[in-house]
Amino acid sequence: MSDLGELYQQVILDHNRNPRNFKRIESANRKAEGNNPLCGDRIQLYVLLEGDTITDIGFQMPQGSGCAISKASASLMTDAVKGKTAADAETMVQLFRDMLSGGTNAPGKLAVFSGVRAFPSRIKCANLAWHALHAALQNSAEPVTTESARDF
Repeated sequence: MSDLGELYQQVILDHNRNPRNFKRIESANRKAEGNNPLCGDRIQLYVLLEGDTITDIGFQMPQGSGCAISKASASLMTDAVKGKTAADAETMVQLFRDMLSGGTNAPGKLAVFSGVRAFPSRIKCANLAWHALHAALQNSAEPVTTESARDF
């Protein structure tokens, strides 16, 4: 494995073991639930929008329902979008999706997931939190699933 690949793996492992923003936000005014039936991943995402800015964001995964990639992706995502406008966050959602489908790398630490492209069954794990973020920003009441074409 290359040094860069090892570094990427270490970042993912760190965010899985010590997820950032792993919390429920009682005052959240946007929420979304997501499910990846293939892997068993489930996420509950909480977003506090003040005006058009994401001032706080958190997520939870019911015990045992999040693999390392999905948890690390949610952790890095929440760090990346906190303080951003909803429009900037939506742009990041698209950049992340594009990266996983073979496009250019996403900005900053999110590039650690570029290696997931080599494992097609894990792409949905990495994308789950991002689909939940999109649903929350759209104020959608329906849970998102990685098996639904409308979510991709």
